[in-house]
Amino acid sequence: MTTQLYENPIFLEHIVPEGHPERPDRLKALNLALEHPNFAELKRVEAPKGSEDLVLLAHTEEHLCSIKKWIPEEDISQIEADTFACPSSLDAAMTGIGAAVAAVDAVFSGEADNAFIAARPPGHHAEKNRPMGFCFFNTVAIAARHAQRAHGVERVAIVDWDVHHGNGTQDIFWNDPSVLFCSTHQMPLYPGTGAKEETGVKHNIVNAPLSPNSGSEHFRDAFRARILTSLDNFRPDLVLISAGFDAHYRDPLAQLNLMAEDFDWATGRLMEVAGKSSGNRVVSLLEGGYDLEGLAESAAMHILRLMRG
Repeated sequence: MTTQLYENPIFLEHIVPEGHPERPDRLKALNLALEHPNFAELKRVEAPKGSEDLVLLAHTEEHLCSIKKWIPEEDISQIEADTFACPSSLDAAMTGIGAAVAAVDAVFSGEADNAFIAARPPGHHAEKNRPMGFCFFNTVAIAARHAQRAHGVERVAIVDWDVHHGNGTQDIFWNDPSVLFCSTHQMPLYPGTGAKEETGVKHNIVNAPLSPNSGSEHFRDAFRARILTSLDNFRPDLVLISAGFDAHYRDPLAQLNLMAEDFDWATGRLMEVAGKSSGNRVVSLLEGGYDLEGLAESAAMHILRLMRG
């Protein structure tokens, strides 16, 4: 497998208040893990900055204008309860979008089989017209729309295993049967959405909530029963992953008890799906994960599985 990792120094320049969990140290920890010889063959690509018209694939113009107005000229501003911006934040978010779009192009051109976007801020909580949960723009949703617009993709699957439900992605695709959104997450937990009964108007939303203190067995059972079954029936042309690693047992913001091996296992199952229906095309985007050791170990195993197939 040819795997490309998209990175850019701008992602470290999105500065948040002292003590905030979504901090630059997250990427520093991952970069340290990727110094292992196992990653010597990983192709590392400098992420390009995306254009504003890409934002409008998933968001309103009002939303884009609001974000631009909230970016301060200096220091740090508070956009909403736990979402903050500094002067470099917009560039970081736009470069995350550029990375996702470039990765989609790469897997459709044959330049890569799959890709991982090591970017921040994350994106899956951003709704059509609302930033929240550390997120400015819904990068994975923009990637899906770009695949449809630029490559004529008919069916896109988005699988979100972040411990927090991807309410923004669900909001954007609620009425769109061309996109299947599947999520495992802890419930109850922020943002309060993600019940099994939330199925979208076209039943293209598949939620697999997990109770607090659930571990590997519960996660894998839910993944097999609800997510893999739905993917087999949907037969996606592209698999996108909202890869949060905050369901790891060490994470301070939730109460699930997954191990790094669980993310390796889930990655392998999604690669099997992609091998059957998507020409091996998988693009994975970093979302959450706030314990540095748990994030680094889990993300490294995820990337290694992408590389090895």
